[in-house]
Amino acid sequence: MANSFEDVISQIKDRLDIVDVISQYVVLKKNGANYIGLCPFHNDKHPSMSVSPTRGIYKCFSCGAGGDALNFLVKIQNREYKDVILELAEKFGIELPNKYAKTSDSKNQKKDMMKACEKAAKFFSMQLKSADDANKAITALRKRGISDEIVDKFHLGWATNKYDVLYKELKKEFNDDILEKAGLILKSNSGGWIDRFRNRIIIPIQNENGEFVAFGARAVDEGQNPKYLNSSDSLIYNKSKILYGLNSAKDSIKTEDGVVIMEGYFDVISAQANGVENAVASCGTALTPEHVKLLSRYTKSRRIYLSFDTDSAGVNATKKGSSVIKETLSTLGDVKQFDESHISSNADNKYACEIRVVSPPQGKDPDEFIRTMGGEAFKEYIKNAPLLIDFLLNNILKDKNSAKTPQEKAELVSQIIDILKDVNNKIIQTEYVKMVSAIVDIDENAMLKELSRASNSINYQGVEIKKQKNVTNSSQFEQKVQKNLLSVFLVNDSSLSFQKLNELLPENIIQDETLIIVKNTIDKLICTINNVKELTKALYTEFIEDDRLTEILTDIVELSEAFSGLDSDEFERAVRENVVRLKRCYQEKEAEIMRQKYKQVNDDEIEALKIQMQLRDKIKLRTGDK
Repeated sequence: MANSFEDVISQIKDRLDIVDVISQYVVLKKNGANYIGLCPFHNDKHPSMSVSPTRGIYKCFSCGAGGDALNFLVKIQNREYKDVILELAEKFGIELPNKYAKTSDSKNQKKDMMKACEKAAKFFSMQLKSADDANKAITALRKRGISDEIVDKFHLGWATNKYDVLYKELKKEFNDDILEKAGLILKSNSGGWIDRFRNRIIIPIQNENGEFVAFGARAVDEGQNPKYLNSSDSLIYNKSKILYGLNSAKDSIKTEDGVVIMEGYFDVISAQANGVENAVASCGTALTPEHVKLLSRYTKSRRIYLSFDTDSAGVNATKKGSSVIKETLSTLGDVKQFDESHISSNADNKYACEIRVVSPPQGKDPDEFIRTMGGEAFKEYIKNAPLLIDFLLNNILKDKNSAKTPQEKAELVSQIIDILKDVNNKIIQTEYVKMVSAIVDIDENAMLKELSRASNSINYQGVEIKKQKNVTNSSQFEQKVQKNLLSVFLVNDSSLSFQKLNELLPENIIQDETLIIVKNTIDKLICTINNVKELTKALYTEFIEDDRLTEILTDIVELSEAFSGLDSDEFERAVRENVVRLKRCYQEKEAEIMRQKYKQVNDDEIEALKIQMQLRDKIKLRTGDK
């Protein structure tokens, strides 16, 4: 039995071979002592990821992703790290410490809840075929064009209008606590238990692995509210992380390299039943970053089609959904904003994602359109779906004829500029101005000036951000040297002890806030760890919940290679040289701050003299180090 949860993680890591783990998801090619492959965490066209079996790490030199084998599994599966660890512990037969038995009990509880949901889904399905009041459900489904075959494929069912039919059936096998936590029963006013869903068509919700975790329930009677009743979040169901239909759509999403996101359960049922098999929907909630991350695992190009209702609420949902997608994937590059072949085919132009909008004729939601016109007709709309920017512009321009006064035209142009100011490519931006100004009958130069004013005044704060970015760029060397100094603790064949290395590093030599966390963690761990391999493993365990720290740690591990093979004198000299180099960086930065202060107060002779003296001392100190 492991002594602690950290010990469980350590034992798991000892049994994970990083090449074997990553090979399950990425085709790897031997490259010297390492392996290379396409990074699964961004739209990689050329192998950017390196896997080092000797150091047990992976590193993408394009998007920056990096870590050990366990971190890779957590990231690629998009799951909570504790769930991954519990699963691996069970796989490797590692017994959890007694005090963590609750965690194990929680896992067993989840299994029972999912089993209860599966039994409930089968019971509801039987009720649709046999219950006395099921005819109205069958009539409602037939009106939607849903056949028996579709009913069976999506496990559709019926919750009869009786209070405890399901409860009586399930209590034979499950206790009340499990049924309540699974969201299947509720406490009645009299203190007994009643079924949560009654007099409703039941739509079972499965996770991406096909396990039953929740239910959506559609009203059938006139005036019955709410129209949809959905399971609440639970141990097995988190609506912000689960997409309806993904379990049956994921293979098609991979094949098509694209996903169609819809609003409702029946939109997806109609779509998948009629050949649009890459359709999914959120479960009674708006699109979330977790949904986007989940989908990005299945479409390498991150080609996302938004297909919501065509009314104003649907347009707003499209805008909000696209904002979530852009914000979630913003670190990977620009959103595709132009469809000309000479631009879109440029191999160097890597897009974070491609957002398109599927918009059938006004007044028809996807479900109604597919039932009326068929899946092939809907596929044509997918094939010709405009990019998000074109959809948004067309949505504004449809009202162009109603803008007659100068003020109305100015308002229309303001809405257009609000979209175009986010286009980073100036050529593309200018092309759009040219097209739009002709349609709206506005002088092209006037629109360009308004756009320039809007872009430059994304407000004064934008200028400050730009300056700050330049400052960050100028300090990259300083951060690199700090990482170098931290990497000396992780040199595999180090000739210096941890204690000696700490003696060589002056107090406060590490000043970057994030790197201070790394240094403090190293100091804590080397109190009980005396070898590099165990220290590296322990650091990855400490940072397992923080992707940013894990990536920085991987950078530091990579940098440690530069110190490999040095004898103690060479190693010590290299460390001292990095210390001197970093001190000079700090002194130059302080001198620059003083110079700026001097410029600001030169009207005040006394203050200027004080700063001048401080500046002279700083320069003397810097010169003395040379």
